[in-house]
Parts: sequence; structure tokens; C-alpha cells
Amino acid sequence: MAGEPHPDPVRVAPSALLSVADGIFLTVGMIIGALIFKAPSTVAGATSGPLEFLFAWLFGGVVSLCGALVYAELAARHPDTGGEYVFLTRGFGRGVAFLFAWSRMTVIQTGAIAAVAFVFGDYASEILSLGKSSSAIWAAISVVALTLLNLAGTLQSKLLQKIMETALVGALIAVSIAALLTGGAPAKPAAPPEPAASFGFAMIFVLLAYGGWNEAAYLAGELREGGRSMLRILVAGVVAVTALYLLVNLGYLAVLGHAGVRDSKAVAADVMRAIAGEKGALLLSVIVCVSVLTTVNAALFTGARTSYAFGRDFRVFGGLGTWRAAGSTPANALLLQGAITLALVGAGAATPDGFNAMVAYTTPVFWTFMYLVGASLFVLREKQREQPAFRVPLYPHIPFAFCLTCLYMLKSSIDYARVSSEFGFAVVAGLVVMALGIPLYFKAR
Repeated sequence: MAGEPHPDPVRVAPSALLSVADGIFLTVGMIIGALIFKAPSTVAGATSGPLEFLFAWLFGGVVSLCGALVYAELAARHPDTGGEYVFLTRGFGRGVAFLFAWSRMTVIQTGAIAAVAFVFGDYASEILSLGKSSSAIWAAISVVALTLLNLAGTLQSKLLQKIMETALVGALIAVSIAALLTGGAPAKPAAPPEPAASFGFAMIFVLLAYGGWNEAAYLAGELREGGRSMLRILVAGVVAVTALYLLVNLGYLAVLGHAGVRDSKAVAADVMRAIAGEKGALLLSVIVCVSVLTTVNAALFTGARTSYAFGRDFRVFGGLGTWRAAGSTPANALLLQGAITLALVGAGAATPDGFNAMVAYTTPVFWTFMYLVGASLFVLREKQREQPAFRVPLYPHIPFAFCLTCLYMLKSSIDYARVSSEFGFAVVAGLVVMALGIPLYFKAR
């Protein structure tokens, strides 16, 4: 809840603090998600061949590590509830923080939920097709069902989450090794990138698959050795994920080839089909669907609570800041979030690819605020002279490199609007919705 400080873990329960091994496990679990089963196809379509394809995944790990280090210092400086909302408030004032919260509610979080729901739709359609719009129908079903479960007050199980993450990592490693051992004769030769694609566009989807490192950075206040172990955790965690992603994509390439990965709608299922037949593809599709539902549920859970805190801070959205005792849920925030997400799923269904449309809708707004969060570290270092538990090594080079990358990603996502007739409108729509928050702020103020 906004305004409630986190208890000091050292004073509350020293034995409950995280070890380095705990932190690495949690970091890997926060980063790895279902998008490694979807994003490679788009990345392959935006790269010229296997080497550039693999380099994009390696570069994504480097960028993610830089960003995680920046967030770790920000979290060490302000471990209270709120994350980016607090960082932007302290760095640039309430106006920028308001615009971020508005954009997160209407574009970033809801668009991301819709995008991941389309991944669920693609793999659920491998199990049972519901016709021409099967992916969108399954996506909408998942959003409605999980929103209702959260309204009922469904409790999240940490044990179940660990079991699911372990099963997911195990499945990824098993499929990759089987693919590398089996190999294959790609039916299609490597093809040049699509006309509207670029390396920057490929990185949009690579970094989407690496999403979660910003959450991992919030472990800084719960470690036994504080800043000394934070660096080891972030480096080891991101390196482990990067190695796993490279292994997975090498497996995809071994079986399907670069062009085969590019043309696949459900790349992991197609690889498993080539290795173990239809039954193997069906089993993997079930694993992916369960993993995606876990991701969607977590995003619905956290997104609604951010909107709830937003409603408590600004009276114009006061209706969101109410808590329903039955089930202990932010009911109004959940309902609004679900309605916006369903509207986005409907809009995505009208495009050639709902997943790509949602990524185009969210990406420019996401990287705008990611840049501002990175820049806030420079501001806070000047304002606050105290020494936090963790400080970014090689300052100011790592934060500067991260901010430059954010600007490059922002440019790449906006450039896509100029060259893509299919998804350009989605890019513009996301920016327009973000801009609507400016007059709303002056009303709210």
C-alpha cells in the first residue's frame, strides 16, 4: 500500500534474509517468462541471419545487466513501496510521476498483459483451435478468468511459483538439448530481414523477453550482505538467463533454421513437433500455457495494486483507491484494469498479429519512462549525498550507457511507426494515450 514503509528485514527477522543463492534463483525466476516462446520468431524476422540473431540475444543480456545495476542503487536509496513511481517523484517531481502512473495503467501494464495473453492464445490454439480469431478469443478468456480470480481474492502461492519456474527452466533446457542433439535440415534458406525491420526493432522483442530485471533489483534491501552480494546476484542472475536464452535459440536454429524460426507462430511447439511429434508439441503447449497464465496473473495482481495506490494519491482517480474487505482486493482497480486490457485485446484482434500490435502500443511509452528512471539516478546522486547500501560500479559510465540505450530503443520503436503500415497506428495510439495524462494532471492537481 502506498505510503506504508517496508519493515526493516534486519530488525524483523535476520534469519529470513536472502543469501546469494536465494537472490540468484529469484532473479532468474523474475526474468524468465513465456516470451522466450514467442519473441524469437519476430527477432529472426528482423535480423539477417543466425549470427546477428544470436548477437541480439547476447546484447540484450548486457543491456539488462546495466539496467538492473541502475535500479539496484535506486532501490537501495528508496526501498519504500512504489518503485519507479517513487524514483520519478524524488527525481523529477509529482507531475512526471503522475504521467508515469497514468501511462502504466492505460498503456504499459495493460498493454503488456494483453501482449502476454496473446502468447497464451497462440499456444492454447495449438491445443484447441477456436477458429480464425482463436488466439484473440483465448487471450480474452484468460484475462476475464484471471481478473475474476483476483476479485475473489485468490492468494498467490510462492511455492507454486517456484515449482512453475523450475518446471519452465527444466523444459527449456530439455527441449534445447534435444533440439541440438536431433538437429534437422531446415526447409527454407535464410532470408533477408523484412523491409520494416531493423536491429533496433529486433531488440524491442529481445528486451521484452528479458523483462523482469527491474523487479529483481528490489532485492537490495533484503540481502544478508547488502551491497556486496547485490552485485554478485545481478551479474550471476542475468548471465544465467543470457546463457539459457542463447541455448534455447541455438536449439530453435538447429531444428528450424533462421527462416523457419522467423515463420513460426509457436516456435517451441514447432521444434517439439519436429523432435517428438504431435504429442510432444501438445505437451509443450500445455507447459507454455500454464507458464503464461502464471505471468498474466502476476501482472494483473501487481498492476491493480499500483492503480490502487495511484487512486489514493490523486482524488480525480479516487474510485480506484478503495479496498474491498471481502477477498482483500482492490476491486475497482482490478475491474478497470481488466476492462482496459480487454479493449486492447479487441484492438489487437483487428490487426494481423495481436502480440506485435500490443508491443508496438506499449514500447515507446515504456522506454520513455525507462530513460527517465535511469536519468533520475544522476539527479538523486546530486541531491542526496548519503551512501546507500549499493552503488552502481563504474559510475557514471554504466548509467550513461543505459540511458543511451533507452533513447536508442525509444527511437527504434517510434521509427517502426513510420515504416510499418500494420502497426504504426498502435505506436501513435500509445503516445497519444500517454499525452492525455498531461491535462489530467493539471485537473488532478
